[in-house]
Amino acid sequence: MTPWEMLAVFATSIGAGALNTVVGSGTLITFPLLLAIGLPPVTATVTNALGLIPGSISGAVGYRRELRGQSRRLRKLSVAALLGGLGGATLLLALPATAFEMIVPVLVGLALVLVLLQPHLAKLLRHRRPEAPGTPPHHDGGRGLFAGLLLAGVYGGYFAAAQGIIYMSLMGLLLDETPQRLNAAKNVLVAVVNAAAALVFLLVADYDWTAVALIATGSALGGHLGAEAGRRFRPATLRFLIVAVGGVALVHLLVR
Repeated sequence: MTPWEMLAVFATSIGAGALNTVVGSGTLITFPLLLAIGLPPVTATVTNALGLIPGSISGAVGYRRELRGQSRRLRKLSVAALLGGLGGATLLLALPATAFEMIVPVLVGLALVLVLLQPHLAKLLRHRRPEAPGTPPHHDGGRGLFAGLLLAGVYGGYFAAAQGIIYMSLMGLLLDETPQRLNAAKNVLVAVVNAAAALVFLLVADYDWTAVALIATGSALGGHLGAEAGRRFRPATLRFLIVAVGGVALVHLLVR
């Protein structure tokens, strides 16, 4: 890379780290740039996934206040994210590059609809599925959320763009929590999925270490900045941002 390309990767990764922490879809900023500087698509995907791990961790640390009281839930859901991330990374290396081109826009589009309708759908589900007398409520979302996050983790390990939006839509539907606390949990799950995928990539995939280092440094800084800004948003504002950014992501996936 030329010095100007290195500067562009670093600056872009700051924005990607902040965007991932607040909403998701930071990959849509860094991935096209890696392609533009000459990395092959799979190498760019692997390089991007490795580089964004510190940003996910930084965002989770920045939201540590909102993570209080969620440790038990996250231990269980992180198992789903870990298994999904390993499976998705394996699929990325085993399947043709075009294998998910049809299903990815459908998943992102469905996630956006769920985020948009989440308050109404969650209320409807709570009324239609009251807990049986004497049965403690599923504070971790039950088997449905575990299975949904497992499949979403496969998607995240395969192609990271907009994975956070899918996690937010699933948790918002099945957990009775504020959007900010869900966003904090989302950052932890994204970090787990990306780290799981990295375990596979480090062993068998090609990547560009210079780009990884630049993205890692920039995304860590961006993740911290994103956490500081993101917790100031009201629930409706945060939901609007998720839908807006996700809409851009959907258009990008459809026309690329």
